[in-house]
Amino acid sequence: MSDIGAAREAVRQMGLRLVETGLVVGTWGNVSVRVGDRMVVTPSGADYAALAAEDMPVVDLATGEWEGPKPSSERDLHRAVYLERREINAVIHAHSPNASTLAAARRELPPILDDVTQLIGPSVRVADYALPSTKKIVRVTMKALQGRMAALMANHGAVCLGRSLDEALLCCQVLEKGCKAFIEAEFLGGAKGINKFEAWVMHQVFLKKYSKQWDKK
Repeated sequence: MSDIGAAREAVRQMGLRLVETGLVVGTWGNVSVRVGDRMVVTPSGADYAALAAEDMPVVDLATGEWEGPKPSSERDLHRAVYLERREINAVIHAHSPNASTLAAARRELPPILDDVTQLIGPSVRVADYALPSTKKIVRVTMKALQGRMAALMANHGAVCLGRSLDEALLCCQVLEKGCKAFIEAEFLGGAKGINKFEAWVMHQVFLKKYSKQWDKK
C-alpha cells in the first residue's frame, strides 16, 4: 500500500472488523500497515467505533517519530516486524479467546491442521512473558516469530503477520481456529500433529504459491 490516506482508512476498517469478529474486545489489540518507510497504526487506547481515518497515527519506521495522535503502546513491536521482515506489510495484535487461552497456558500450537500449518508455519511458538510496551516484549516476540507468520504472547494474546491486511486477518482467524481445535482435541486424548518436515514443506509451498496473489492486495 502506497497511499497514506487509503492506508489510514484500511486500518480503521480493519479495527472495526476485529471487534465485529470477536478477535479483540474494547480498546485492546492493534493494527498497522506498512506504507513505504512509514507505517499507519491504530492510536493508543481508542474506541475503534469512534475513530475516523485521520485519527490513525503515521509512524516513521527508522526513528519512531509520529504524526497525529499518540500511536498504540505496542508500536515498537510493529516497527520491529517491518524492519526485520521486509516481506511483511501488515501486523495485527489480537486478544482472541482461544489464542489467549493457549497463551495463558504457555502451550505451543503444534502442526495439527493443514491450514494453520500452510499459512503460519510448522508450529506457533509462545513468546516468553514480558510486560507490555517494553523492549523485552519486542525481543522475545520477534524471537518467537522467526520463520513464522504468527506467535502467541504468554499471558497476553497473539500477533499475526501478513503480506497484506487481508492475509494478516486470515492469519488471526486461522490461528484462532487452530487453537480451538487443539484445546478441544486435548479432551479427546490429545491432538496428533502432522510430520514436522511435511508441515515445513506445506508452509513453503503456501508462501511461494500465493506470494503474488497477496502482493496484489
